[in-house]
Amino acid sequence: MAFADGATILKHSDRLFIDGQWVSASSGRTIDVIAPATEDVFITVAEADESDIDRAVDAARRAFDVGPWPRMSHAERAAYLHKIADAMDARVDDIATIWPNEMGIVHAMAHPFAGTIGDIYRYYAGLAEGFAWEERFQNPPMGGDYALIVNEPVGVVGAIVPWNAPVNIAAFKVAPALISGCTVVLKMSPEAPGTGLLLAEIADEIGLPPGVLNVVTADRAASEKLVSHPGVDKIGFTGSSAVGKRIAGICAERMARCTLELGGKSAGLILDDYDVALAAQSLVGSACAMTGQICSSLTRIVVGADRHDALIDALADGFGKVIVGDPFDPATGIGPLAMERQRDKVEEMVRKAEHDGNRIITGGKRPAHLNRGWFFEPTVITDADNSDFIAREEIFGPVLTVIRARDENHAIEIANDTRFGLNNSVFTNDPERAYRVARQLRSGTVGHNAWRSDMSIGFGGFKESGIGREGGVNGLRAYLEPKTLIMENCG
Repeated sequence: MAFADGATILKHSDRLFIDGQWVSASSGRTIDVIAPATEDVFITVAEADESDIDRAVDAARRAFDVGPWPRMSHAERAAYLHKIADAMDARVDDIATIWPNEMGIVHAMAHPFAGTIGDIYRYYAGLAEGFAWEERFQNPPMGGDYALIVNEPVGVVGAIVPWNAPVNIAAFKVAPALISGCTVVLKMSPEAPGTGLLLAEIADEIGLPPGVLNVVTADRAASEKLVSHPGVDKIGFTGSSAVGKRIAGICAERMARCTLELGGKSAGLILDDYDVALAAQSLVGSACAMTGQICSSLTRIVVGADRHDALIDALADGFGKVIVGDPFDPATGIGPLAMERQRDKVEEMVRKAEHDGNRIITGGKRPAHLNRGWFFEPTVITDADNSDFIAREEIFGPVLTVIRARDENHAIEIANDTRFGLNNSVFTNDPERAYRVARQLRSGTVGHNAWRSDMSIGFGGFKESGIGREGGVNGLRAYLEPKTLIMENCG
C-alpha cells in the first residue's frame, strides 16, 4: 500500500495561507486527516476559526478593493492561470497520492484525473480572449448613442469545496473567479485539505499578488462565518442539499450571490432496445468510481419488468468480479469510503432498506477479508418502489437500487419523481429516442448509454440539486456582474 506522510508532500501542512503568507491558526487547533484505507493519520493541518476567516476575508477584500488584481487586463490575469496550470501538471504525482489517502479513490483513477486539472486553468485563461467581456449596442431605444454591457467581477468569493473531489471542484471555482478579477477565500473540508494547500503553494511560488487567493481549512462554525461575512460578495458551494439550503438562506438575508451544486438521486433508464449485459457493465464501472461518492452517480436503475431479473443477475455478476481493497493496488476496482461515519451511514441505509422489505442481491456489508479501513462492498438492492426510502435518499456510496417500470413513459415518470435533478442517463441504441427521452428528464445533465458528466461543458442541477452552473462559459458568468453603460458620442 502506497501510504505516504502528507507532510513530506506539502511544505506548510501546519499553516493557513492568508494574504500571501503562511500563518498559524489563531486557536492553535489542528485537524488529523485519516487515510481511509489504513485508519492512520495521513496529515495534520491547521484548523481555522472565525477570527482566521475574518483575516482571510479582510485580505481578499483589500486585494479586490485596492489591489492590482481586478485592475489588471484579462490577458495579464490569464498569464498567472497558465502558470498555475503548468505547476499543476508538474505535481500530478503529488495530487494522485494525496487524493486516495484522503477519500479512498483508487490511484488508477486519481492519476489520470489529476492530469486534467491544469487544463481547467488553461481553459479559463483562454477565455481572456475568447469571451465577450464587453458587448456594444447601437442607438438604444431609451436614448443615448450607444450602450455597453460590461462584465465586471462579482467581488470577493467564498469558495467552499467538499471532500470527494476537492482538486477538481476547487479548480472550477477558483479558475473562473480569478480570470474574472475576483479574489478568493478557498475553504477546504477537514477531511480533504491537501490539494487546497498544494494550490496555495503554487500561488505562493508563482507570485500571485497577496490576498488574491487565501486557503483555509475549517469545520462548520468557521464555514458559516465565511457564508455570513459581509465582506464576501458571492459563495460558490458544492456539498449536500441540506447544507446548501442553509447557505441559500444566509445569502438571501444579505442578497449575496451564490452558486450551489448539491446532491442527487440520479436515474439510469434502460430502455427496451438496449442490451442489459452492456448496461450492467457500464453501471458496475460507474458505481465503483470514487466508491460511489459522486453526487451525479446513477443510483436508481429503472428497467422494464420483463428484463428486471436479467439486469440484476448481470449486475451481481459484474460486482462479484470487482476487487475491493488497497486503492494503490492496480488490481483494485473499488477502494474505501472516505470516513468511518460515511461507511456507517451507507451501512445503516442498507440495513434500513432490508428492514423495509427491499432485497439485497449482492454486497450490503463490510468485506470479511479487510479488518482495517472503511470498506463496503458494492451493493445491488431490488424489490424497491420509487417511494421507498432507499430510492429517495442520497446514499453517497456504491449502492444501486433497481426499480421496475411498466414502459418508457413510466420510466420517465419514475426518473422525474424525486426532489433532486442533477443527472440521469438513457440507455438505448436509438439516438433520436435518447434525445426525445432526455428532453423530458428534469435534470441538469443527461448522458447516453453511460454515466456521463462533463464540467468542462457545464454542470449543475434542477430542483434541490442546486442553483446555477459550474464549468464552461456559464461557470464564468457566475463570477461576473453585468453592468449597463448608456453613452453619448461627444464632440
